[in-house]
Amino acid sequence: MNEELKCESATFLDEMQALARSALHHWDLEVSNLAPIKVRENAVFRIDLSGGGRAVLRVHRCGYHSDAELDSEFVWMRALQAAGIEVPRVIRSRHGRNFEVVATQTPGDARQIDVFEWIDGRQLGSVEDGVGRDGAAIAKQYYTIGALAARMHNQAAGWQRPSGFQRHAWDAEGLVGETPFWGRFWELAALTPEQSSLLLRARTRIAQELAAYGAGPDGYGLIHGDLVPENLLIDGHRVQVIDFDDAGFGWHLFELATSLYFISGDSIYPTARDALIRGYRSERRLSDETLARLPLFLAARGTTYLGWVHTRQGSDTARELGPFLVQRACAVAEDYLEHFSGES
Repeated sequence: MNEELKCESATFLDEMQALARSALHHWDLEVSNLAPIKVRENAVFRIDLSGGGRAVLRVHRCGYHSDAELDSEFVWMRALQAAGIEVPRVIRSRHGRNFEVVATQTPGDARQIDVFEWIDGRQLGSVEDGVGRDGAAIAKQYYTIGALAARMHNQAAGWQRPSGFQRHAWDAEGLVGETPFWGRFWELAALTPEQSSLLLRARTRIAQELAAYGAGPDGYGLIHGDLVPENLLIDGHRVQVIDFDDAGFGWHLFELATSLYFISGDSIYPTARDALIRGYRSERRLSDETLARLPLFLAARGTTYLGWVHTRQGSDTARELGPFLVQRACAVAEDYLEHFSGES
């Protein structure tokens, strides 16, 4: 796992580290050290075990998922494991639970905390650092991502979900409705009037096209929802998918758009896109007619990141990434509207 620390603030880090330490008594682990890996809304820590070896502890953001929704995340991950798809293995607490709920210093608040086995490997890339310049390596990596996405979609399409399974939806309402899942992106204060107008036009057309496309089982179902480079760990030829926090119901093309979104303005984009599609088609059917809607889902994906910034405008991460996310979302929305107009 990549151990480069990404932290929202020193105060938040201290609070999350104290909470993580207090939660460890729920697990039968002999811990020698606890070190932060990534501390943003979720806080992820490396656990060094006294007898050697490591594990990963995750402190969830408050209120993102109910306990039932988080339980369902683990249910799907176990089903993926049974289908031969490599995902992290949970270490259950001494009470036999997938996660524990631990009170915070704020009265009335609590956070879900879980522990996973350590995974060796390196991140494919990150939003900040990109994925490199080697065209052959990029093609190989994105082919693998596409094939992996297709295998996950195949598993979900043929899987009978248990009673009580609950996850959020990246559906039309969740993307461009009145209360999008990640926030009303068109109200972001950082937008200029021209940018806001552009995004509102895109929102209208996205809604129209999603309604026309529909949500049939061939193109809609359970998706990971965040198959970006930093959530894929590479160890030789082995690829493991991590971080199912955003997993829910959505369009398969939304999954592919998410994988490509942050390089969509880069010179390596055509290489990565073509390899991703080839990889996907090696495991699951994807028609040219369906693929033609990729600009739609790139535009929809872009709006979600602006909604995220809008609801977190005071955070260090939102301030750091906000200008880039606005620029990228507007560029993708403009490309989409031109594509849409060209087909009219």
